Amino acid sequence: MTTISSSPAPDAQRTALSIILAVSGAHLLNDLLQFLLPVLYPLLKENYGLSYLQIGLLTLGQQITACILQPAFGLSGDLKPKPYWLALAMALVGAGVAMLAAANGFWLLFAAAVVMGTGSALFHPEASRVARMASGGRLGFAQSLFQVGGNAGTALGPLAAALILFPLGQSSVFAFVLVAIAGLLLMLHVGRWFAGHQRQAAGRPKVAPARPALPRQRLVLAFVVIGALLLSKFIYIEGLKSYYTFFLIEKFAVSAQEAQYYLFAFLGAVAAGTFFGGPIGDRYGRLAVIWVSILGALPFTLALPYLDLFWTAVMSVMVGLILSSAFSAMVVYAQELVPGKVGMIAGFVFGFAFGIGALGAAVMGALADWIGMIAVFQICAFLPALGILTVMLPKTAELHREMVPA
Repeated sequence: MTTISSSPAPDAQRTALSIILAVSGAHLLNDLLQFLLPVLYPLLKENYGLSYLQIGLLTLGQQITACILQPAFGLSGDLKPKPYWLALAMALVGAGVAMLAAANGFWLLFAAAVVMGTGSALFHPEASRVARMASGGRLGFAQSLFQVGGNAGTALGPLAAALILFPLGQSSVFAFVLVAIAGLLLMLHVGRWFAGHQRQAAGRPKVAPARPALPRQRLVLAFVVIGALLLSKFIYIEGLKSYYTFFLIEKFAVSAQEAQYYLFAFLGAVAAGTFFGGPIGDRYGRLAVIWVSILGALPFTLALPYLDLFWTAVMSVMVGLILSSAFSAMVVYAQELVPGKVGMIAGFVFGFAFGIGALGAAVMGALADWIGMIAVFQICAFLPALGILTVMLPKTAELHREMVPA
């Protein structure tokens, strides 16, 4: 009897892992395509005479769409599962990529940014939901594996720029439509699994979702603190994504193509930190990871603007490793605050993170036009000090101890 009942488990476990890997792979493709716009900034600035403020507005157009739409898409998925939204998301991203390749001025670039951002807004909450469904209870691991795909895709963006986009020009972006098609096919496969999972769930007894363990005022305070932590993390990271190459060009007179390799090193460190943060949170607690991640990056961000090229690169890698490790822990922690609203909370966290990062990038661009990029990096170095607010978050054990059924 034991052999019969346990034999399907390994297959089910492998199937779940294959789905997480598929969603992570699609996340890689999506974020690679999303990052084609930022890595083109030096080329677009030169070709179309863009100001730093206009570059910040392009980031804002791409990311604020995600900020506004992701919670709504996530809540819609909570109310009624939509297995094939992921495939639709990749189709929208592909359309935005084609528009980016054909754009010949600021407003057409802005329109491409908005379409790409809409596809990303549709993708993230649903993909996060699928990763959680396939996690088998290892929530931090599943979120980290999902997130590291996106960070790896972002990290590949500078290599694509250095090896393809800068040598061949803006029109070479058309080739990346094929990447979007590959992502669409992959998401059709995940959609079929999602639909089958929903059919199986429909045949099981309904379990009433648990109510939040905390009173409303405490929940509001917790989400305000989470918002402040996301602000400190994502304004800095989005600022580096958008302007690190300009910082290196302005301070060290490196070429735009050479600067992409330093950006790749930073983004590769972000990917590594994201992957390790989730499993560490599963083992040692999510609040511990959040504490170390935000405050732990502060000495490195403070030192970065004052060093030579080599040590600037080293500091950027350390910042990427440490600062990125909290995101998976923050997503799972926020979902534990409001059980039963997985998609909506994922949409809130992703959307707020993207939105506040985009607004910060726009403000950084406006400041850089006024005081220079080096001074902007010196000011933004203090953002991780907001990590001290972690002390106001409820303990994870308190959430699980007090959780009651609806």
